[in-house]
Formats: sequence, structure tokens, C-alpha cells
Amino acid sequence: MLEKFIAFAPELWRALGETLLMLGIGLSAAVLVGGPLGVALFLSQEGRGKRVGRVLGWLVNTVRSFPFIVLMVALVPFTRVVAGTSIGPLAAAVPLSLAAIAYFARLVEQQLREVPRGVIEAAEAMGASPFQIVTRVLLVEARSGLVLALTVLAISFLSYSAVAGVVGGGGIGDLAIRYGYYRFETDVMVITVAILIVMVQLIQFGGARIARRLDKR
Repeated sequence: MLEKFIAFAPELWRALGETLLMLGIGLSAAVLVGGPLGVALFLSQEGRGKRVGRVLGWLVNTVRSFPFIVLMVALVPFTRVVAGTSIGPLAAAVPLSLAAIAYFARLVEQQLREVPRGVIEAAEAMGASPFQIVTRVLLVEARSGLVLALTVLAISFLSYSAVAGVVGGGGIGDLAIRYGYYRFETDVMVITVAILIVMVQLIQFGGARIARRLDKR
């Protein structure tokens, strides 16, 4: 096993880098686009924005209804326009980012719903503007839950990035399929699975630790 690990170390590092690249792009898109989208979904529950909220909710649900591998195939033309290719980690990051945006938007909306209504009403009574309520009340009160939501998303999309290897997305999943499945090299499969387990544990530990520090309740 040790000899096999040493022999595959360069390719293993390259695959790990590709996985981290896909995950980094997907999570960045989730935070930068999915976060504001989730806030918009929450704010559009009532009043004039209700129709907009329904449209946004329908779009989010449409993306979430696709199994990831089907979404990758369906977005091949769009991926080629954006990334210039339909294979490789950058190409896989396109559907990964789109799925991450939709999933994180719903997670953000759910966490904001958990904020006590009385806190929001108190801020309104003190004359806070909608922007101040969002930035200084909602996001502050929900920050611990948002970190946990991002942690769950990161772990889920780590497995999605591995699935991307099935259609030439690269990364740990591609290495496992090419060597562990097609060539029946079980030791390579064991190594890749062990790496994924370690990554999941590190993400969960880091996310839970940060969430505990941010939770002031």
C-alpha cells in the first residue's frame, strides 16, 4: 500500500488540487450569489415582493430537482460557453456552482426563518432600515447556523465533485474511477476513499468549531 501511495503521489496531489479547485469555486459562488438569493427569498415572503419570491423559488427548486450528474450533462452547451470546454475541473465547476447557489439559497432562507420575529420587530421599532435589519440583525443572529449550513453544503458538494470524475471532471473521483474501477486496483480506491473521509472530517470539525464560537446564545 505504501509503495502504491508513493508511486501515485504526484497524480494524487494533482487530483486533490482539482477537487479543491472545484469545491472552492462552487462554495464561493454559493456564498456570493446563493447567500443574497437566500436573503431575497426570505424578504419576499410578504408584501409586494411575493410574486418575485415565487419566481425565485421556482427557479431554485428547478435547479435542485436535477440529480447532479444529469445537471452536468444538461449544462454541457452552457459550460462550453463559460469555460471553453466541457471536461476538466473548471468545466465541472460550472454546474457545481449553479447547484451550490440553489442549495445554499434555500439553506440561508431556512436559517433566517429561525431568527425570532421579536428581534426583527424590535429593530424595526428602533427605526432600522431594511438593509440594517438584514446586515445587523438577521445575518448576525443567524451566523452560527449559516456556518453550519455552509459546512453541510461543503461536505455534500465534495461528493458531487467526486461524481464529476465520471464525466471527465477530474479530481479524486476521476482518479478512483480510472484506477480503482476500470483497472481494478483496489489499493488506489482505498487511498482515494481514505482521503475523502479525512477531508469530510476536517470540514465538519472546522465548521462546527467556528459555529460554536459564533453562537452567542
